[in-house]
Amino acid sequence: MHCPFCNHQESKVTDSRNAFDQNAIRRRRECLKCLRRFTTFETIDLTLQVLKRDGRYEDFSQDKLIKGLDAACRHTRISHDQVRALAYKLTSDLMERQVREISTKEIGEIVMEHLKNMDTIAYIRFACVYRRFKDVNELKSAIEHIVPEMITEQPLER
Repeated sequence: MHCPFCNHQESKVTDSRNAFDQNAIRRRRECLKCLRRFTTFETIDLTLQVLKRDGRYEDFSQDKLIKGLDAACRHTRISHDQVRALAYKLTSDLMERQVREISTKEIGEIVMEHLKNMDTIAYIRFACVYRRFKDVNELKSAIEHIVPEMITEQPLER
């Protein structure tokens, strides 16, 4: 680890503790040359690749997952802390699978299954973006799937 002050390559660890809900380790370090202290964070390096709809691969990003969940859960009863906890849980579940790649389709289905049990509005918001509804009838079908008693029997027209 290079010292951020003098760029010396050697430092010693003076303190270590868990951070970010056990998904990282916070280390307090001291440079052996200039004796200044600094903090580093070690996080789990997911080598998980996400297969996008267009065929490209992208590194899995927990931050991207949190942003998507935040957008779906905005102005619902789901707090930002609950969103982060769900993202950490989903990330842990993905790591436990011990696979090197996953499709956005699989991730989206997993997220929707969790949101369906947490909040109907968040589920529908996420499904609208994830499934790319083309018209109101597709939205109606998604709503009917989770809350059939809330839908009237009259068909929606464009």
